[in-house]
Amino acid sequence: MAGSGKSKGTPGKAKRWLVRGLKISVAAGVAGLLAVGIAVVIAMQSLPDYNSLKSSPNGQMIRVHAADGSVIVSLGPSFGRWMDYDQIPKVMVDAMISTEDRRFYLHPGVDPIGMARAAWVAVENRGKGRRWQGASTITQQVTRNIFLNNSYSWGRKVREMVLAMALERKFSKRQILELYLNKVYFGGGAYGIDAASRKFFGHSATTLDLPEAAIIAGLVKAPSSYSPTADAEAAIGRAGVVLDLMRDNGVISASERAAVDMQGVKLAPEPPQNSVRYFTDWALPQLDVLIDEPNEPLEVYTTIDLNMQKAATAAIQANVPAGTQGALVSLDRDGAVRAMVGGLDYVTSNYNRATTATRQPGSAWKIFVYMAALEAGYTPDTGITDEPVDINGWKPRNSSGRFSGDIDIRTAFAYSINTVAAKLGVEVGFPTVADMARRFGITTPINTHPSMVLGTSDVRLIDMTRAFASIARKGIAVTPYGITKVTTADGRLLYEHQDDTSRVLVAPWVAAGMTDLMQTAVSTGTGKAAQIGRPVAGKTGTTTSNKDGWFLGFSSGVTTGVWMGRDDARAVGGLQGGRAPARAFADYMKVAVAKRPVEPFETEVTLPEWQLEPDAEAYYGSPDNGVDDGMMVDENGLPIERARPAQPDPRDDQDMEVDPQDRLSSQRIDQQWIDNVLGRDRQRQPPPRPAPGP
Repeated sequence: MAGSGKSKGTPGKAKRWLVRGLKISVAAGVAGLLAVGIAVVIAMQSLPDYNSLKSSPNGQMIRVHAADGSVIVSLGPSFGRWMDYDQIPKVMVDAMISTEDRRFYLHPGVDPIGMARAAWVAVENRGKGRRWQGASTITQQVTRNIFLNNSYSWGRKVREMVLAMALERKFSKRQILELYLNKVYFGGGAYGIDAASRKFFGHSATTLDLPEAAIIAGLVKAPSSYSPTADAEAAIGRAGVVLDLMRDNGVISASERAAVDMQGVKLAPEPPQNSVRYFTDWALPQLDVLIDEPNEPLEVYTTIDLNMQKAATAAIQANVPAGTQGALVSLDRDGAVRAMVGGLDYVTSNYNRATTATRQPGSAWKIFVYMAALEAGYTPDTGITDEPVDINGWKPRNSSGRFSGDIDIRTAFAYSINTVAAKLGVEVGFPTVADMARRFGITTPINTHPSMVLGTSDVRLIDMTRAFASIARKGIAVTPYGITKVTTADGRLLYEHQDDTSRVLVAPWVAAGMTDLMQTAVSTGTGKAAQIGRPVAGKTGTTTSNKDGWFLGFSSGVTTGVWMGRDDARAVGGLQGGRAPARAFADYMKVAVAKRPVEPFETEVTLPEWQLEPDAEAYYGSPDNGVDDGMMVDENGLPIERARPAQPDPRDDQDMEVDPQDRLSSQRIDQQWIDNVLGRDRQRQPPPRPAPGP
């Protein structure tokens, strides 16, 4: 009996323990669910509203376009234009759900079936170092992208699930999908389907078709591995998997799947990333002044011409002497920057020698000396004597080592005669030359020592090119610009460039006279290597011991400046402005103006009436030469205190132009010979003005 009672009691005790265990489990489950519910409610209360989630900080995308509209560079995290759910193509929604979360419409933010499957896979791969994969829903990915990070821990996973369920309670499925499709990362810096569509296909996401949507949906799993720009074959292969999933989930039919031609998808070409970056580095900082839009993605349309940029890069690389650097700036007639090369290779050195470096221009500076002289009454035909000059102990010498005697201004400029430039500087005054340079856009400090007429003040290539472009525009100021307009991603205009022709720097006849001189310099003088088979006006420049070589000039509405030299300013054997820089200019300009009509220069100068007076006394006087003690008065007739002339700096070079091509030809250059070389019919010109007296 006792044994029988004991056996009966054992099952009863086990049953009680089982019931107790079940009760504890149920209680624990209820408590857990209650805790989860409370956590979800608390999380719901802490969630921001939907508009705040949409406008959460993303970083600004900037897409830069060339003159032909093609994208040359994309900067910043690319978020594209925000797309409302109704604007998103259905094929894109179906592709994403089929790939990332096929039970999206059925679960409350967390997918128990997906979690169970992921757990089973984890058990099968235990000891192999693999994490749980495939358990995250679209909602969980949204919470991770907005509120959390990608660090892996159980604590982060629990918070992710709580926030996902809170998100599902507070927002609709459509809103969650809208957030996801506008914020998920697709690789290549692109966040959201619009940015991805623009980057990989070159158009807005509103027009995505089935194969394009499949490619984008396939990127989420591994953006770097399946990026179309990195591995197009892998991207297309992954898109095939997405299409199969869409067919299996019933969102496309088998016939639709079979009809997809993945090979017909046109991918947007990758923008150039080398020399054009010199231009974008210069142009884009100007956005801070032009617009006030810190958040929306921007479309920036620029002036850069990719064919001209390619030709500019090739011209510099082909002609620069070994061991040196080169730079080039090319402006259209209104100042639009068509090409900019800041160095031999942007990847090696992103220092922009076209816009940042300051170097001595040598004889290229003489344009300011001669323009000041033309404005003061000289003409290209004015006679002047090439003879020894002594200015307070400074004695400039010519590269030829001799003096040519009586010549005219045109000849002196064509052969870059230093003594004549010095005499003109004395005649018009060195401050007047400095003022002329300031007028034409030189922004760097300018010294007024006598040797400044030979180019001893440091300048920037872009400023010198600007000055030459203003001469080409008949004396109207030219301001280099690189941005034509800026819009938001949806086309809202934020800025558009307007050409300003109101600033006249010199009278048209002064600009025409200067063009006459520079055309002669290319046709017969130091710049002969810059000839391109059509009218060219320009000037060479070579500095002390051949440290810098310059050529700047214009033809058919395009003005181009070229500089070559070493970054450490050491001498370069054989570097003269009339050699490598002039050849680079010619190589580039042959391409730059190939499709433009030939434009002869209007160099038949018509002088104002005051310069045509027959009275000889009109040609005499004592201009401000910075040497004598003559009194000057201001606009009110009050005397101006004049500073004594600065003593010459012994460090100033006395022979800034050392190109052998500068040496004056033994053939006498008279007016008839000049006209024949330039191919023009000589019309009546005013009588030559005698050289002003001392």
